[in-house]
Amino acid sequence: MRYYRLAKYLLLAGLMAFLVETLLNIVYDSEEKRISRHTPIAKDLYKVVSPSTYEYILNQPLACEHNPYLVLMVPVAPGDSGSRDAVRNSWGQRDLVSNVKMVKLFFVGVLKGEEGENAINALAEENLKHADIILMDFLDSYHNLTVKTMMMMNWLATYCQSASYVMKIDADIFLNVYYLINMLPFPAKKNYIIGSVINDGMPRRDEKSKWYLSKDIYPDTSFPPYVSGAGYVFSADLAAKISMASRFVRPIPLEDVYVGLCLNILGVRPVYGRSMFWLRNLFEVRHLDYDRCTFAKLVLVVDFPPSELLKNWPDFQKNNGTC
Repeated sequence: MRYYRLAKYLLLAGLMAFLVETLLNIVYDSEEKRISRHTPIAKDLYKVVSPSTYEYILNQPLACEHNPYLVLMVPVAPGDSGSRDAVRNSWGQRDLVSNVKMVKLFFVGVLKGEEGENAINALAEENLKHADIILMDFLDSYHNLTVKTMMMMNWLATYCQSASYVMKIDADIFLNVYYLINMLPFPAKKNYIIGSVINDGMPRRDEKSKWYLSKDIYPDTSFPPYVSGAGYVFSADLAAKISMASRFVRPIPLEDVYVGLCLNILGVRPVYGRSMFWLRNLFEVRHLDYDRCTFAKLVLVVDFPPSELLKNWPDFQKNNGTC
């Protein structure tokens, strides 16, 4: 009787393993089939966002060697050392949340001419002290934010596949790391991205607009759902998939919309980060004056310059992000 039960359990375990592998293959095949329905963009267009176009000047290839749970990727201007120091001394601190492995990295491009050479030297010196800067040779500008974001995705796919989650977050953000860690699904999901979702985005056709898109570059009249670029969280597996999808999406200078276009290719719909009972946006895209009890119930709040972040963070940290 005992051997019969053992044989039954082994049979069931084998059947479960077979079903799981079959389901994973179906998911993988469906992603491959979905992508294969699209036509790759021209080589000269893809070159703009292709990792092979750019080289590393500073890199952190071993940053994820200890399998971090959360990686904070912070795009920042080369000369903005003040914001980098503010992040290092606030929500980017090491070992901020006990028993949670986190990695924080700054992603930077170059500037032109003598200013660019001076910036590279300053960044190299800063990196010697902190070892948290990734510098690539693309031009660091507002219109190249899509390039910067796609280079971040490629870096994650190359050097950080062992992470569970990644957060792309601007430097001028007040981030409640404590709330974020507790909010994220555990065990880690796949094909998951959460933030402040824009469902009704449309291209701006006014040439004077900062977000202008011509019909030649983007002929459609609306955008698929996308998350605000100020800060969003995604499962680490998506980095490689977004990089792959970029072969089928013409580059546009709106990085958050571009990521949304790649997600649309993949058939991944972003999740709106709302609180359970009050349906409040947890990724607050308006600036709010600091209030610990208000901020304790949010993931992030935008528009916090270094001085304001450093002024209010000690009060927030000493209470571990609670009211």
